[in-house]
Amino acid sequence: MSRPLIGITAYLEAARWGTWVREAVLSPPSYARAVEKAGGLPVIVPPLGPGGIGGYVRGLSGLVLAGGSELDPSLYGAARDERVGDPQPHRDRFELALARAAVQADLPLLAVGRGMHVLNVAQGGTLIPWLPDVVDHDRHSAPGRPHLLQISVSSKLGKAVGDHAEVTAPHHQAVNRLGAGLLAVAWADDQIVEGVELQGHRFGVGVQWHPERTGDNRLVEALVEAAR
Repeated sequence: MSRPLIGITAYLEAARWGTWVREAVLSPPSYARAVEKAGGLPVIVPPLGPGGIGGYVRGLSGLVLAGGSELDPSLYGAARDERVGDPQPHRDRFELALARAAVQADLPLLAVGRGMHVLNVAQGGTLIPWLPDVVDHDRHSAPGRPHLLQISVSSKLGKAVGDHAEVTAPHHQAVNRLGAGLLAVAWADDQIVEGVELQGHRFGVGVQWHPERTGDNRLVEALVEAAR
């Protein structure tokens, strides 16, 4: 059986190698390793411009919308918060367009961290720009502090990983209003949404945590299986 091509979105940043400092396409290797371990062939997708999005959607068997910096709040009608890092307009525009095209094409996708926010905003949803102000605690943003999630057992996410998960995933933003076609399927104990799914889609799952960093590769395996 051939191994499906799985695209992984990436940063476009200044990087140093040897004596050179140049703009580079960057992706943490944990994504590619998780896809390869699950039986897929990882392909890095650079945020260069919208012209190639149709080709990516036609050529790929699946897509990972990877994590990264926070989305620009202006993209979902919120005011800029000085505590949020500088926006990356090139990556935001590219990934929003890519997410919309992938949804329209019924391309299997897994949206991770920032990727879940991209998927939600691409579908017309909104985010909480600074989560600690809303929940009145910092448990979501504290590095290294695990928290328990409840997961809908009838969802694709629940079928892949079970009805609960203990995750470590620092984040300052979160889903507020769900986008069109999205359903909440995982929640923290304060009812913040930490997992979403596209209804009627072959495989469209978004999670707030980073499954590629854990020893549990079942969610990536579910993506690759859907992409076959």
